[in-house]
Amino acid sequence: MNNVHDLRALTIRAGTPADAPTLVALDPVARSDGDERRTHIQRWCRAGSILLADTPTGPAGYCVLEYTFFDQGFVTMLMVAESGRGHGVGEKLLRAAMASCLTDKLFTSTNLSNQPMQRLLQRVGWRSVGMVHGLDDGDPEVFYLCTPRTR
Repeated sequence: MNNVHDLRALTIRAGTPADAPTLVALDPVARSDGDERRTHIQRWCRAGSILLADTPTGPAGYCVLEYTFFDQGFVTMLMVAESGRGHGVGEKLLRAAMASCLTDKLFTSTNLSNQPMQRLLQRVGWRSVGMVHGLDDGDPEVFYLCTPRTR
């Protein structure tokens, strides 16, 4: 896996359709769930919704920014390569999404059980704005908001 310990060498760029196979290889869900996540990754790449964290040795993670949530920005996915977690890649991707969002409000969500993601969101200025039960049995989805004043 990529050496992501030196974040000075990490750049954020738009993903392209050519990146899809590499992102599938980076994403443990895409490697194990059949075709569903792979199909999403290919669609996100074609739509220009991917922000890619790139290192000299290849991608370290990706973020998906869409505008399908009540016409507001929504970070649909934040995925950091397993060996790169805890090194600031997720934070850089979230900050890039925050900076490039075209709407006044930017939302995301994560499972209540995903404590690392919740800590990351709070650290970069997002606030919890609600919870939805029933999407994943026994693990509610917590929604977060980032507004221009927190960007």
